[in-house]
Amino acid sequence: MSTITWYGHSAFKICTPGVSVLIDPFFTPASGLGSEGPGPVDVVLVTHDHGDHVGDAVNICRQSGALLGAIVGTAAKLMAAGIPQTQIWNGIGFNMGGTLEHKGMRVTMTQAFHSSESGSPAGYIIEMPDGLTVYHAGDTCIFSSMELWGQLYRIDVALLPIGGIFTMDAAQAALACKLLQCRAVIPMHWGTFPVLAQNTAQFEAELDRLCSSCSCLHLSPGQSITPTRE
Repeated sequence: MSTITWYGHSAFKICTPGVSVLIDPFFTPASGLGSEGPGPVDVVLVTHDHGDHVGDAVNICRQSGALLGAIVGTAAKLMAAGIPQTQIWNGIGFNMGGTLEHKGMRVTMTQAFHSSESGSPAGYIIEMPDGLTVYHAGDTCIFSSMELWGQLYRIDVALLPIGGIFTMDAAQAALACKLLQCRAVIPMHWGTFPVLAQNTAQFEAELDRLCSSCSCLHLSPGQSITPTRE
């Protein structure tokens, strides 16, 4: 069974006994991480090159030997920052619509609408060996082709930003759940900075109004959950 851990902001770890993936490893004090960090990791995914998403990716990859997954351009930037090319997934990274596999896990890169100094912002659809399918949207607004990803994949859990200002707000994120046809959602990118939404109350109200079939999974930073598949 796959376990999802949220470390606050957009940082997540998804793992099974055979493989683990860490996404956007920016850790705040609220993450609950100690000196041991996030533990063993096989792949680190970065959605774009902003500091609150790259976070500790370089150090984690160097210390753990994990592969770094990122779009071409951002992968080169992180290689220049100290990740050996042998640890860059596919040697140079990959791109929109592309899929890479590692230890039975499949990762497909999706588009995201945001900004980045290198490459382009991205999201990821992650298919774990046990069949759990998770969509990490990265930083993005809502976009209509989310519906296509929902048609192509049976998304069990969507990890969606709700904070507004720099990403989707509550209403956009709730409608995104309807487009994606996801079974459950974990809201992210909220509460980290004063300018962002400080709780999930509005999102939950909008979700109940726009997509009541989708369950909101409540996690605190550092908390884990093992989602059930229907």
